[in-house]
Amino acid sequence: MAGRSARPGRVLIVFLLGVAILYGLVAIGGNWKPALGLDLQGGTRITLIAEGDPDKESMDEAQKIIDQRVNGKGVSEAEVTVQGDRFIVVEIPGKNRSDLVDTVSRTAQLRFRTVACSSVAPGPCGTATAPETNDPLAPDATQQPTEQPSEQPSESPSSKPSEKASDKPSPKNRPAYGLVADKKKNDEKGDKPASKPSQSPSASPSESPTASPSETPAPSDSPTAAPVDANDRAGQALKFMAAPDQASIDAYNAYTCPSTEPVVDDPAKPLVTCGVDEEAGVKYLLSPAAIEGTELTDATAGVPAGQVAWQVNLSIGGEGKDVFKELSQNMVNTDQQFAVVLDGQVISSPGFSGVITNGDAQISGGFNEASATSLATSLKFGALPVDFQDDPTTEDVGPSLAGDQLQAGLTAAVLGLVLVMLYCLVYYRGLGLVVLLSLLVAAAVTYAMVLLLANTAGFTLTLPGIAGLIIGVGVTADSFIIFFERIRDEMREGKSMRVAVETGWKRARKTRLAANVVSLLSAAVLYLFATGVVKGFGFALGLSTLIDLAILFWFTKPLVSTLARFKFFNGGGELSGLSASTLGIDHVPAGGKA
Repeated sequence: MAGRSARPGRVLIVFLLGVAILYGLVAIGGNWKPALGLDLQGGTRITLIAEGDPDKESMDEAQKIIDQRVNGKGVSEAEVTVQGDRFIVVEIPGKNRSDLVDTVSRTAQLRFRTVACSSVAPGPCGTATAPETNDPLAPDATQQPTEQPSEQPSESPSSKPSEKASDKPSPKNRPAYGLVADKKKNDEKGDKPASKPSQSPSASPSESPTASPSETPAPSDSPTAAPVDANDRAGQALKFMAAPDQASIDAYNAYTCPSTEPVVDDPAKPLVTCGVDEEAGVKYLLSPAAIEGTELTDATAGVPAGQVAWQVNLSIGGEGKDVFKELSQNMVNTDQQFAVVLDGQVISSPGFSGVITNGDAQISGGFNEASATSLATSLKFGALPVDFQDDPTTEDVGPSLAGDQLQAGLTAAVLGLVLVMLYCLVYYRGLGLVVLLSLLVAAAVTYAMVLLLANTAGFTLTLPGIAGLIIGVGVTADSFIIFFERIRDEMREGKSMRVAVETGWKRARKTRLAANVVSLLSAAVLYLFATGVVKGFGFALGLSTLIDLAILFWFTKPLVSTLARFKFFNGGGELSGLSASTLGIDHVPAGGKA
């Protein structure tokens, strides 16, 4: 502690520079007024009417999905409620927000794409130009047919998929997920595992006699192709994965995660996007859509009999089943990934560890109950489980609180803070100036953070949120009182002010950390488990508590250590707040070295 206290001035300078940088970022955003919530400025009400007679579980699930859409990161405080049996009402801060009607009522887009590049495995995007490669669906163009069983590229040292797999580093710090055929369903349907080596050479040719007479003949350089429609989607996805075009590579390299721009998910075009949940922070370049979410027939989570690990079971039907099979044959046992894309973001990117012959597969590896259930729910209910009428009603609504109520609340808050400052000046005298300066700096930092979060995270300020910030300011005042009283106690025991500041800080610091941890836990519980404005109150309380810690450690403590070097304070000046009469002792201890 002595080493740190020897340079408190540096800490103050660095902290004030940080505050200046914070306001510089606000200036770049160009907005100096906080965004107000629905109760303070009014907003837009969107009423969705469900078709038919949906059950309560489906309506609750739809409400949860819509809430996640409109609240984004959870701090914009839109309110989503279920009213009656058929109505979901969405109230969004800000009038004329009819542009969000589509976001609220649309059926989420679920698609499956192959991964050409990712930030954990750059692949061809790690070079200036796309590497030259041949269509992986036509291995006979570069290799002998006898050396190229499509289901087992990892067994052929010369195959392209194996070469690409060896070049890609394994993803780090992320669970390793794998797709394998659902053996139970395969057995029920009488299918034999297609991934056995003995069946590899004949798996692809066996499709040709049945497919060719009824379908358009496949290209001459791909005699073993699957039916044309399925093969076109699989071939396009595989070819793009092996050799993405330069424009897509440039777009990928220029993209940053997380992105504030909405993702345009066009199934016919490549997609550059980010991951969420376990994939959070990972950037992807994806092929055009290989399988549409409408071809997913079921998704469940569970633990197979005789096993302990959770997995996600999914079933794909229609033409997507043939695409799934073709992709698995070409990507099995490589590091190539198959991305599950919901609303333009990757929620999972497993690899194939087996050939999927009938559309029934299992995603396994790294799951617990919560993550497996979450992925299955996203797959199954990514699309709203309820159909709504085509024309939802929208209307502008006024603030639920009158403007004079807000003004009265802010006036009461300012008056309360002024009284606290006056009391501290009277009681602590010179040390009261530290309280005054610390509260002013805390207010400045809080205002800057509110503005910055409004620009970057959509944070809106509601009356409960304001209450959370004011409570945090009260917590900050408590920190000063504990610190100052501890200094006084140390000086009553015969220590000089400079020594008392350091020893008193060690004890006061533990008390304040314990109190602030309790506040942070309370704020976290409110933020994670509450909804609407209560969630906003928890967020504001947590923010102000963190600011209190920053002010206490990097402003108040260094400032008091600096003042302890002046005779007015360490000599027990009458107005310092540390005089002998104030402390109730005969004389103020002199000397001492911090």
